Amino acid sequence: MNSTMLQYSAQDRFMEAFVRNVIFVLFGIIINFINGVFVFTFFRSSIFYSDPRYILYIHLVINDMLMVFFSVTLSVMAYAWPKVPFSFCVILLIITATTNNNTPLTLAGMAVERYIAICKPLHHHQICTVRRTYILIYLIWGVSVLPGLTDLIVIVVARPLAVFTTATLCSSTNVYNTPYHEELRKVINGIYSSVVWVIIVFTYCRVLIAARRASADKSSAKKAQSTILLHGAQLLFCMLSYITAVIDKISAQLPIDDRKKVTIPNYFVTNLLPRLLTPLIYGVRDKLFCNHMKRIFACKILLVKVESTKQ
Repeated sequence: MNSTMLQYSAQDRFMEAFVRNVIFVLFGIIINFINGVFVFTFFRSSIFYSDPRYILYIHLVINDMLMVFFSVTLSVMAYAWPKVPFSFCVILLIITATTNNNTPLTLAGMAVERYIAICKPLHHHQICTVRRTYILIYLIWGVSVLPGLTDLIVIVVARPLAVFTTATLCSSTNVYNTPYHEELRKVINGIYSSVVWVIIVFTYCRVLIAARRASADKSSAKKAQSTILLHGAQLLFCMLSYITAVIDKISAQLPIDDRKKVTIPNYFVTNLLPRLLTPLIYGVRDKLFCNHMKRIFACKILLVKVESTKQ
């Protein structure tokens, strides 16, 4: 009787893990499909290639697609591959952390671009060139990868090098489990969030002042003001991922059944949902981008109908 109960318990755990991973993978595919539509629209419309605003936007979309892919991969691996080589796991965690840090920095860059367009319109084409936009993207990746490399350095210093030849459960809480990592994470998250919020607030206030000036283009200024407010809302969504580890740590003290009710919604709300809403709201809101997207897919549907009638 005890063996039968244990068998049913194992089957329940397996089914629960299977359903959970299917849900995560399904949502990941849906999110990346929707974002892929925006990427397809960008690369099919050459008008966007010379506009720093849209270059930064499509970088945000591609980065979020990578973040969703690696985040879902780590979630599935936790069940399908419980013992991952330590070095391979560290590489995955660094990539995931880098893409996660890229989003708020890119939003800050987009806010600065709007600020220059409204407050310094005569210098916008000189400052915000395509070349400098790509340099900014390289800098964003360089700054974003620093926390992951710092975590790696802490592991090398605080733990024996033999740990890189072992296998482990691939999660940040399991790999980065030294007291130094916890303090380092607080400092880095505080610095990142503070810098980005200062940029968002500064650009919004400057654009707000420009919108109230009689000599300024009020319609453009108000639009930029709304755009920066949207960046602030997007930033709030993205910064939800910073509280994932905190919620997981609190839920670890709960009973197993209650813990399961917390971890799944926590992962969905703090990691997956922002990566859908952030590019979706911005892409649909922008009239030029939305019109090009409608035109491209209307042509695709028309071609499919013509080919079907010919057959």
